[in-house]
Amino acid sequence: MSENTKPSVGTIGWIDLTVENADEVRDFYSKIIGWKTSPISMGDYSDYTMITPDTNIPVSGVCHAKGTNAGLPAKWLIYINVADINESIIQCEKHGGKILTAPKDYSGMGKYCVIEDTAGAVCALFEPK
Repeated sequence: MSENTKPSVGTIGWIDLTVENADEVRDFYSKIIGWKTSPISMGDYSDYTMITPDTNIPVSGVCHAKGTNAGLPAKWLIYINVADINESIIQCEKHGGKILTAPKDYSGMGKYCVIEDTAGAVCALFEPK
C-alpha cells in the first residue's frame, strides 16, 4: 500500500462481528439490511465480508469465533488505525486499559490487537502496513 492510500491515524478502518453462528448471522444481516456477502476462506470454514447492495463496497465482516477470533466478544468490534501498535499498547496499559489479545498479523495488511478501555468498552487497534 502506498503512502498516498495509507489510512489516517485515528480513523475507523473496519468493523467486524465475531460470533459462534456466523452463517446464521450473515443471513440475518443480509435479510434485514440487504448486504451481499463474499466468503473469505479460513481453511476449513469461511468468514464473510459484508458488501453494500448498491455500491458493492465492503463495509464489515461477520466472522466465526474460531482460530485467531476465538475468545473475542460477540459484539461489533471497530478497528481504529494507529501509527505504532506497540506504542499504543504501552499507552493503553499505562493509562489503565487492558490488552485482551496480543498483536497479530492480519494477512500481511498490518497488525492488530484487541484492547479494553477504562470503562470496559472493547475495540481493536490496527497498524496498517
